[in-house]
Amino acid sequence: MEQADELLRDISPVQIVLDQMRGLIEGAIGLIPSLVAALVILIITWLVAWAASSLTARLLRRSKARPSLIAAMSKVISILIWLLGLLIAMTVVFPNLTPTKLLTGLGIGSIAVGLAFKDIFENFLAGFLILLRKPMRIGDDIECEGLSGQVEHISLRDTFLRKRSGELILVPNSYLFKNPVRILTDKTLRRITVIIGVAYGEDVDASRDVIAQAMAPVAGDESDREVQVFAYEFNSSSVDFMVRWWAKSAPVDEHKSRDRAVSAIKRALDEAGIEIPFPYRTLTFNEPLPLRDDRDDADS
Repeated sequence: MEQADELLRDISPVQIVLDQMRGLIEGAIGLIPSLVAALVILIITWLVAWAASSLTARLLRRSKARPSLIAAMSKVISILIWLLGLLIAMTVVFPNLTPTKLLTGLGIGSIAVGLAFKDIFENFLAGFLILLRKPMRIGDDIECEGLSGQVEHISLRDTFLRKRSGELILVPNSYLFKNPVRILTDKTLRRITVIIGVAYGEDVDASRDVIAQAMAPVAGDESDREVQVFAYEFNSSSVDFMVRWWAKSAPVDEHKSRDRAVSAIKRALDEAGIEIPFPYRTLTFNEPLPLRDDRDDADS
């Protein structure tokens, strides 16, 4: 009976719980040196990451790299150092977890993470490539697949695009990397084109001279490049001229220059008596149309 009582005491739930708690406490106490060492490693990692990112930023500033690229490179350096520090800290806390086993586990897990965060990694890589190849600068006006606006900031994931109506659009970097992008302000000047039509009864050479003289002061305020005026095509009710000149590349400057050009050409053609025709339409019918005299209706 005494042996049975001792056996019951040994398998008592309370005793089992107490034994497990005692084991956990002893294990935690045994891990304290390793945890302290891991904490020291993390502190050192933080200091090294801060120093390395600061040094990277300082060196890139000397090379006159763009601010967004400096921030991106500093962040990448800091992330890599933190990953290395975390690996070392984990191997210190868990001695059985060797770097080889940890890297093997990370390799298997990275497949699932890569599939789950494919778009994020794609935008990250696209943003890094955009920052490296310098296709556009902060403040540039761009157009891309129906989107247009001024670039305010380029991060590793998004490009901040301020529309001309004031709204802010966050465009994924992969969208800009995969699609054609028009950088309107890449150069100080860009060429503007308008089409002007004159009536078929007007003299083509005289019309060309009038348009060129009207455009001379307008284009001269923007650039010293020559204004080009070409007889372009025979339209349905007019002979069209293509007028091309150079103006400042910002969209608002383009609109102002286009406004002055259209106003000057219209005024010059009116003063010269050259007609800018309305569209003419000729209607034909298979059978003659009957004509009715309203006077006959009134007599009746």
